[in-house]
Amino acid sequence: MPLAMFQVAALYRFVPFDDPAPLRQPLLDLCAAQGVRGTLLLAREGVNGTIAGTQDGIAAVIAYIRALPGCAELDVKYSTAAAMPFQRLKVRLKKEIVTMKVPGIDPARDAAPYIDPADWNALVDDPDTVLIDTRNDFEVGYGSFDGALNPRTESFGDFPGWWRDHAAEFAGKRIAMFCTGGIRCEKSTAFLRSEGVEDVVHLKGGILAYLEQVGQDDSRWHGSCFVFDERVSVGHGLVEVGGKA
Repeated sequence: MPLAMFQVAALYRFVPFDDPAPLRQPLLDLCAAQGVRGTLLLAREGVNGTIAGTQDGIAAVIAYIRALPGCAELDVKYSTAAAMPFQRLKVRLKKEIVTMKVPGIDPARDAAPYIDPADWNALVDDPDTVLIDTRNDFEVGYGSFDGALNPRTESFGDFPGWWRDHAAEFAGKRIAMFCTGGIRCEKSTAFLRSEGVEDVVHLKGGILAYLEQVGQDDSRWHGSCFVFDERVSVGHGLVEVGGKA
């Protein structure tokens, strides 16, 4: 990695923590010692966040999180940034690692099956599949998949209400959902299953995994993908775009 290049890690894991509070300070101290910046969220349902630093620093933090109970299969997507994309470090305790405000949803147990990025185009091309972008309207404005439905939500917490208002329109259809890195889809597909939807799947690793693994010539993606740091957005190969493509 060039000296001026920083590694960025987007990570999450749905796993039950009986009490996440004692995890906060050791994680904060480790990140600070390694010069890692960004945001990590801890809740009873798991861990989520995006951090940046040197390759060695990120490796140390990821290894620490993977060693936590139930976190060995932590989902991590790596990319790079020419400059440090975060101004500071935050490790926060939250009620949810991704806020939906629907009690009883358990993605660790109830998330729908994954579809690998290599197999995603078949769903995009299938006229009998309803493709739903679970991100908010601002994010969708940067780019999306061919034919994807935009619920035009302001936040992820609006999604359950939107679904309940429109569920009858999708009765008997196969639902395929996607989001930036996969975390919102794990929760939204678990929500749909709790609402009685049986045929629902989601993109494994989200848009970031698709842009990393699927070449531009074969892609069904248009535009760029908004990311939650100072890079603003990335394109195919997770190359920094910096704005709407």
